[in-house]
Amino acid sequence: MLRRRHLGRVSFAEANDFQHALLESRDGYVLLMEHPPTYTRGVRAQESSFLMAPESLAADVVDADRGGDVTYHGPGQVVAWAVLDVGEDPSAGRRHVGRLEDAVIETLRSLDPDGRLGEVGRLEGYPGVWARLESTPAKVAAVGVRTERNSAGVRRSLHGVALNVVVDLDAFKAIVPCGIPDKPVASLASLGLAVSAETVEERLGVALEAHLGGTGEHVARVDRGAAPETGERPLIRRLRKAGVDPDAALSINARKPEWLRIPAHMGTQFQSLRTLTEDLRLVTVCEEAGCPNIFECWQAGTATFMVNGERCTRACGFCLIDTRKPLALDPTEPERVAEAVVRLGLHHAVVTCVARDDLADGGAGAIAETIRAIRRRSPETMVEVLTSDLRGDRWSLQLIIDARPDVLNHNIETVARLQRAVRPSAGYLRSLTVLARARAEGLTTKSGLMVGLGETLDEVDETLADLAGVGVSIATIGQYLRPSAQHLPVARWWSPHEFDELAARGEAHGLSHVQSSPLTRSSYHAREALESTPVGLSRR
Repeated sequence: MLRRRHLGRVSFAEANDFQHALLESRDGYVLLMEHPPTYTRGVRAQESSFLMAPESLAADVVDADRGGDVTYHGPGQVVAWAVLDVGEDPSAGRRHVGRLEDAVIETLRSLDPDGRLGEVGRLEGYPGVWARLESTPAKVAAVGVRTERNSAGVRRSLHGVALNVVVDLDAFKAIVPCGIPDKPVASLASLGLAVSAETVEERLGVALEAHLGGTGEHVARVDRGAAPETGERPLIRRLRKAGVDPDAALSINARKPEWLRIPAHMGTQFQSLRTLTEDLRLVTVCEEAGCPNIFECWQAGTATFMVNGERCTRACGFCLIDTRKPLALDPTEPERVAEAVVRLGLHHAVVTCVARDDLADGGAGAIAETIRAIRRRSPETMVEVLTSDLRGDRWSLQLIIDARPDVLNHNIETVARLQRAVRPSAGYLRSLTVLARARAEGLTTKSGLMVGLGETLDEVDETLADLAGVGVSIATIGQYLRPSAQHLPVARWWSPHEFDELAARGEAHGLSHVQSSPLTRSSYHAREALESTPVGLSRR
């Protein structure tokens, strides 16, 4: 199966870690994206290919494990990578490159019926795709590929092509592009072909699928760009741009179906846990986020502790957490959480956090210290952390990874198309990369998403496939409930039967455990979910 993903503008580092995680996937992937200004050095790059000192360039400079020399990526360039099985034949890699080039050539010819690019094709002795072959050949698409065996011994491809559409060609003046000093680099725009990068990306994606054996049935795309001004709140504008009609949504006063009505059981355990959290001055996400399962979980003696304060630096469209300016971190908080774990005798502790983009490490250091404090006080307790994306910063995430939680949970929240509408400060690829990096370090990973925001069954299915593709073990799926009239509306109620189908689909994709029900939330039955995985079984 070949899955096509349109990822928007993403950093090279995050996309690179994502594609390496997909080496282990049972499916093939075509990834289409755009990078911010970035120079990449292939495995055969020469330092002399930089005509300016790399540290002086107004762009990232990174090493890539693809073939080739130095090249440039930036806005207005369509990057397409293919991660799929290539076969054992020694010439399979070369044939794969040929298919990538064929897809680019087909795309350009279809977009250029008037022949503005002249003859388009290959130039003998030089990789990539060239235009104006009959006069002065100019390179419009660079190719760099690597093949690598995954843990099962299957040979898979990495990287792919970069096609210049409306990219700033001045950026190439700082290097010898692809180590070729006597051949110019061009863009479609510089050769007189007026076409948008979005149009080229879509056409190239279709062509790549055709040449690589796809069917066009497994496509997901991130919404790109700002929503047009309409006089409506930004939240509603973004929702419309993503293809969801808020006028057709359920009223906030709509009566909930029977399966979403929750009786309040404020027994002795509920009251004692509330007293404990007040005594230790702790914040629980159960209260702050208005979790519908608070009575069930607290009565069972389970709570999810929220660290790094109770104020979040982001304003996601679904979340009830306070978004006022956050306060300074309390250095005593990790020990107070550990004390609560001891007093409650927890076998499984869940620690979550608000997003703290105001801090250099995104709050990762305090999360790591909370893990260590619990380990010191209650070494047998399983520790699960639910973290933000930490702005995609690898160093910050490593602080948490080094503390070795039993589970690292990061929620992808919704399908690719709705990311910008639902959580404008986050991103689909970024979330997958956080999970991929944690899994690459040997941690058990977990993620969750909501339904009822306007997504389709197939889109949720594709999201579950992507989570499985980066090695996630546990997924949670629950019904979105609108916290207030200022939050995103509910598009529809999903039925219990549909949640059962989602669980079956997730497990068919390779997820070890899928907790899927209308009232499921990230920490719901967290202990039982972990115990169904190999690491949980090993500690029982």
